[in-house]
Amino acid sequence: MGKFNLKTDASNKVLHIELEGSFSQEDGLRSISAYQDTISTINTKEFNLDIDCKKLNVTAPEIVPLLEGCLAMFKKDEYKKVVLTLENNAILKMQLARLGRTVGLDNLEIISA
Repeated sequence: MGKFNLKTDASNKVLHIELEGSFSQEDGLRSISAYQDTISTINTKEFNLDIDCKKLNVTAPEIVPLLEGCLAMFKKDEYKKVVLTLENNAILKMQLARLGRTVGLDNLEIISA
């Protein structure tokens, strides 16, 4: 089961998201709904998006389109920068980098912790 936590740091203009585990379709849809509620009160163009993926598992093939949709959503929301922080997980890093390129998320930075 996938878990997520969203926290807005208004003073530093950063939206922090922490992802953990393996996401099902339902988990993904719940996280998207919570994300939409969270950003309704901020101007995303002024914010950085910081996503902690250190405890996230490699995405199952059937969930990849949902993940791709999330990255496209982040592009549409026009953050200053989108940073994904991973453990040393080469497969997940390649998967996220490829999806970021696919949707044209040019301000994506992937960091290995």
